[in-house]
Amino acid sequence: MFPFAAPDPYILWLTGAGVLVALVAWLPLALRKLPLSLPIICIAIGAALFSVPGIWWKPLPALYPNLTERMTEFVVIIALMGGGLKLDRIFEWRHWSVTWRLLAITMPLGIVIITLLGGWWLGLGWVAALLLGACLAPTDPVLAADVQVGPPKSNDEDEVRFGLTSEAGLNDGLAFPFVHLAIVLGTVAVAGGSWAKDWVLENVLWEIGVGIAAGWLVGKAFGWLTFHVPVETRLAATGDGLIAVAATFVSYGVTEIVHAYGFLSVFVTALALRRSHRDHEFNHQMHALTEQVERIAMMVVLLLFGGALADGLLAALHWVDVLAAAILILVVRPLTGLVALIGFPADRSEKLTIAFFGIRGVGSFYYLAFALNRMELAEADRLWGIVGITVLFSILLHGLTVTPAMRLLDRQHGRDPDRAGVAPPGLQGPAAEH
Repeated sequence: MFPFAAPDPYILWLTGAGVLVALVAWLPLALRKLPLSLPIICIAIGAALFSVPGIWWKPLPALYPNLTERMTEFVVIIALMGGGLKLDRIFEWRHWSVTWRLLAITMPLGIVIITLLGGWWLGLGWVAALLLGACLAPTDPVLAADVQVGPPKSNDEDEVRFGLTSEAGLNDGLAFPFVHLAIVLGTVAVAGGSWAKDWVLENVLWEIGVGIAAGWLVGKAFGWLTFHVPVETRLAATGDGLIAVAATFVSYGVTEIVHAYGFLSVFVTALALRRSHRDHEFNHQMHALTEQVERIAMMVVLLLFGGALADGLLAALHWVDVLAAAILILVVRPLTGLVALIGFPADRSEKLTIAFFGIRGVGSFYYLAFALNRMELAEADRLWGIVGITVLFSILLHGLTVTPAMRLLDRQHGRDPDRAGVAPPGLQGPAAEH
């Protein structure tokens, strides 16, 4: 008989990681027809793992603020690149009218309403209330993948999927001025310094304008290198989708170096890169690679989120905070979404679907970590709890309803959601074969 020693913790983690990655690859296909989503499974696994006796590490974001910011930042920028690459619709103002409505009406209204709820009803300070509004008003490009368009040229770009994809791609960057406004009000304004002019010029005009311009320039540069240089040296000839990851990092890095909004830049880079050769097969390879990286990164973040829930992330919540989170998901987003879509030429069912599926997720965690790493707030633990319970509600509610809702939408548009050879949209499997 061979003696058996206690296994090396590293080997246990490696084995567990392999099992979880296999589940992430396989579960979307298994869940395709079920009212259940991959994020729900990941959170449940994370909560179970960190509830095991002997697990000493507590993945609470307040204990690891810088790690939380960087991990969530990475997932979001990868998701933004993937979201931009899979949009087939040409970027023209009138063709993107649903996007402009959601960005110009739904998100600002959401910020105002959430801020008022936080200040008047929840009793938060007005800086904390504004930060809460800026964190929870934008939809999420990571967890919203189940309601987004499928891979490039998959012919499922209806108004609902397009609107939710483009909204999630752009509102992350456009919510940032309000995060900065909360930081300014919590630091400079408290100290008595002048701030309004600098906030408008720098955090609104400069960072949005330069973010868009930098994203377009990087996207054009990568598009030329990928599709238009001589055949023997063009990047598309490599067949390596890592080019999309390279474009993501360059776009985000260059934009942040000049103090502009990297999230906005990455999404614009993806749109410009896709526009360089809209129908090239290499678009599928780039999208497939970003999707795989995104799924793995998303899995890690959601496992840690589940662990944080098990270790007391929601401990600072008041009962009114839980009620407010439910109102935000069930009332505020649907109401502001429907207001934005008044007069928009779409079926009632399409408007209701767009308004309802305002998914909150990883981006909200990033905004909160970003702000709290730059100012001190006495309500920090409570804010983490409110954002955490809101994201949890969103994942559960939207995750349980997204499959039947989107299958019904497909049938209304004459598409068979069960047709053979078609992969699930978004993060529900690899790109379909073309």
